[in-house]
This record gives sequence, C-alpha cells and structure tokens, in this order.
Amino acid sequence: MSPETPAAGAASGARSLPHPSREDIRLAQVLHALADPMRLRIVCVLAAADDELNCADIELPVSKSTCTHHYRVLREHGVIQQVYRGTAKMNGLRRDDLDTLFPGLIDGVLRAAGLQDHRLKEAR
Repeated sequence: MSPETPAAGAASGARSLPHPSREDIRLAQVLHALADPMRLRIVCVLAAADDELNCADIELPVSKSTCTHHYRVLREHGVIQQVYRGTAKMNGLRRDDLDTLFPGLIDGVLRAAGLQDHRLKEAR
C-alpha cells in the first residue's frame, strides 16, 4: 500500500489517511473486504447514498472499535476512501476505481446483496 498523495484532502485542509493507489487494488483483497456482512452493509449504504457519509450516518450493530476496524479494512483494500473534514471522518465508495479495475463487480455485488436481503425478509 502506498501512502495517499495530498490530493483533494490537502486542498480542502483536511487530514488524509493512507489509501492504496488504483494500481495497487487487488481483486482478492476487494472480495475479502466485501465478504463480511458489516462491511457489505457499509458498501451498500454508501452506494445508495451516492455521496460521502460520516461514519455515524451508518448504523451498525457492533461496537465503535469494531466499526473502526471494518472501515479500515475497506479503506486499506481500496473499496472506500476516507478523509477527515474537521472532526468528521467522511467515507465514499471508490466506485470509479472499482468499476475501472473490475467492470460490473460492484453492481453485481449490490444486486446480489439486495436479492439476499429480500430472500431473507421473505423467509421470516
């Protein structure tokens, strides 16, 4: 993983966090990040929002430290981008990078997650 270059975060005065470059993102790492139900939920919410969200905007039924772990895995594996704005850590899906590297992957994962949610709700 290479350190983040001072791009948008530095221009806006925000603190930056290390992110892999597009070239360093690997399919196995992305699939690993998406394999966890909490991380998949985060990605689904970010995709639906189509904008950056604060960590607190996404409710997860786990402790704060576990949430931090899940966001870090997603960031370190190239699935999301995080940047501090003031005291808020904002999260955005790296949709352009993922679609360029793995065309159709995120759309397929989101579609499958939606079908799974529907199937599980019907089973109740």
